[in-house]
Amino acid sequence: MKILKVNTGAHGDMVNITNQVRDFIKESKKEEGAVLIFAKGSTGAITTIEYEPGLKKDFPRVMDKIAPYNDYYAHHETWHDDNGSSHVKSGIIGPSLVIPFEDGELLLGTWQQIVVVNFDTKPRRREIILQVL
Repeated sequence: MKILKVNTGAHGDMVNITNQVRDFIKESKKEEGAVLIFAKGSTGAITTIEYEPGLKKDFPRVMDKIAPYNDYYAHHETWHDDNGSSHVKSGIIGPSLVIPFEDGELLLGTWQQIVVVNFDTKPRRREIILQVL
């Protein structure tokens, strides 16, 4: 197991961690299996995407249409904060992925990268747990 520390901006900022996951698999010396990638916390998420400038803008914009920041969230009454939409977005995308690998290489598509997404309303240092299965 390994824990990555990833600094993220706010409101849907994403960070590409594909190379760190590849390095972890190489360090494991396993040739075949799967890797679990898990984001600790309830306002972060893990997904795959083509990590390019347009989608880095499109993804948070579309997620904000699904769970708008300025909408009403009962969560705000519970904790007197402003990140109800962050929790909803994180719940939709999810905190983890399992990706197979073979011959020590991730079985990702040509344009598919692994990203950490921070939906919180402020920058966060995310802990990402990696574990070979």
